[in-house]
Amino acid sequence: MPTLSPTILPILMLFASNVFMTFAWYGHLKFKENPLPMVVLVSWGIAFFEYWLAVPANRWGSAVYSAAQLKTMQEVITLVVFAAFSVLYLRSRSAGITRSVFSSSLSARS
Repeated sequence: MPTLSPTILPILMLFASNVFMTFAWYGHLKFKENPLPMVVLVSWGIAFFEYWLAVPANRWGSAVYSAAQLKTMQEVITLVVFAAFSVLYLRSRSAGITRSVFSSSLSARS
């Protein structure tokens, strides 16, 4: 296991894996003119790297967190990453809704 704190490393890796997965699932929405088979293959390629982060994050994280804690962190991280992604990358017009999801996910952590 790397030398970074075993309590922090899994969280950082889950954030990074979520960025990859969010791009894999939603990044293609800016490229609707591309053929669907190509989009699926590119998404699979992106998701491959997500797995290289998520699987070790959960394996190493299980040394200090329960499976339920890891899953809860993953869900909160997913909301935070998607809220930022939808505003910054997709330029979502529903920014008010995104901000409320972002703030509710942060308040859930308190």
